[in-house]
Amino acid sequence: WPGKTVTCAVGQYTYQSKIVSIVDLPGCYSLEAQSAEEDVAREFILSGVADAVVVVCDATNMERSLRFVLQILELTERVVVCVNLMDEAEKKGISVRIKQLECMLGVPVVATAARGKRGYGKLKERITECVSLPPLHRIPAENEEERMLRAERIARAVVRRKELREDTCDRSIDRVIAGKWGFAVMGLLLLLVFWLTIAGSNVPSRYLSEWFSVGEKYLYQALSFFKVPIVLCDMAVYGVYRMVARVVSVMLPPMAIFFPLFTLLEDVGYLPRMAFVLDKCFQTCNACGKQALTMCMGFGCNAAGVVGARIMESPGERLIAILTNSFMPCNGRFPTLILLISMFLIAGGSSFLCAVILFFVVLLGVLITFLVSKVLSQTVLKAVPSSFVLELPPYRRPQIAKILVRSVFDRTLFVLGRAVAVAAPAGLLLWLMANVGIGGATVLQQFAAFLDPVGKALGMDGVILMAFILGCPANETVIPIMLMAYLSQGTMTEWTDASMLKQVLLENGWTVLTAVNVMLFSLCHWPCSTTLLTVKKETGSWGWTVAAAGIPTAVGVVLCLFTTAVFHLFH
Repeated sequence: WPGKTVTCAVGQYTYQSKIVSIVDLPGCYSLEAQSAEEDVAREFILSGVADAVVVVCDATNMERSLRFVLQILELTERVVVCVNLMDEAEKKGISVRIKQLECMLGVPVVATAARGKRGYGKLKERITECVSLPPLHRIPAENEEERMLRAERIARAVVRRKELREDTCDRSIDRVIAGKWGFAVMGLLLLLVFWLTIAGSNVPSRYLSEWFSVGEKYLYQALSFFKVPIVLCDMAVYGVYRMVARVVSVMLPPMAIFFPLFTLLEDVGYLPRMAFVLDKCFQTCNACGKQALTMCMGFGCNAAGVVGARIMESPGERLIAILTNSFMPCNGRFPTLILLISMFLIAGGSSFLCAVILFFVVLLGVLITFLVSKVLSQTVLKAVPSSFVLELPPYRRPQIAKILVRSVFDRTLFVLGRAVAVAAPAGLLLWLMANVGIGGATVLQQFAAFLDPVGKALGMDGVILMAFILGCPANETVIPIMLMAYLSQGTMTEWTDASMLKQVLLENGWTVLTAVNVMLFSLCHWPCSTTLLTVKKETGSWGWTVAAAGIPTAVGVVLCLFTTAVFHLFH
């Protein structure tokens, strides 16, 4: 939708030799125009472009749905009410008297179950009838309280409910998951996801790296066979190809594990309950509970978390979610954190202990998110927190095939594609800096020397700071860039094992303090270029894009200065 941070989805179907176009308006519970979604839906309905409006209701929560239906009936004459989730309603012992509801509303009403495609034919038939028959009269406009009372009366008349064991079971589970044990359950699930991601991605990453190494040799031979100049061969293979290979081999395995697990929690029905648990924390920070969902999306990719901020009603709350999302370590930063934890903080590199320490690192990121959200909400983005309707869907058996399709195509490959598009030119630039010399030293070495005083003040060094800067296109390349600079090599370096990497770092002055500061700076520094471009696209402002880079960097600098000062105080 032009000028809105809301995606427009359009589809078509054929019925009785006629092509029917369906415009899927953003999901909302009201048309009071308090958010971009509600504003878009209201404007489109009032424009008169649509021949008819189909309102999709939740059969398990008819009273809330009917408030929205009545509001639509005040705006337009041609309406079809689609009562969906009839299968879920039956499981919960809920029945809806469709004919009686149709009489009370005065518009066509159709019962459907989208998962099993029940009622699709009847829905198409009633849509066609609605368009061809004369329009009905709009109902008189009512205030909010009158509309709520009317919806309640209709719901009492058409809905019958009997208590079933499944419904009681859902409530019992919610008393644990969304009750006093909510934070403990959330922590355990998060720890489990981290452990599975860490333990499961190591072997595929190694195999991918080996395959790309073999492919690198064949690519170089092919370019040489076609008489491509050696300099261009080196730029293409050791610069572009090696950077892209590094990004894919490091990003793909953890994303291929994390995103399906995340989608599984979403499909089962846990994520809305997690938002419910965290809502009080965000309310204390004058932020919206929906930020919990965007914060979790940041684990997979911060760019995805930024896009997810579209669900926020208030522009101020949306900006807070965008500006703080990079405090969640993404898949690009997990490898650096895991390597440093296993090399400097854990003897033996146990996957479970590594996951435990990583959990506390992430917990620090969550606490920083709360703190920065509180500061922003009371200063530049000062506003009263908005209320929101949070729907707790029934627990469902996960649809494995759909989970794999959504997680692989909609998330993993989408994020990976954008990262590769940015990493390719970055690899070329890095190769040039490592192979072009001025005054007896390469540009890469001179850049590191220039940054060394600042890096030392932060408990690191110039090479580390340079690696973070040059790793902006893809955070996965930070460690290889460090190795390239330390070993004075003109190409991005791979390591055979962690012990070899640790030895190189120790020989270049690394200590436990250095490792801790690199971890803290990895947690809190500017987002990758993909995320920054996404921030620019979502906010439409270079100013907020600069803020999205500057705020986490400022926090990272303060944390590094603090840990360095404390270390020197006791040593």
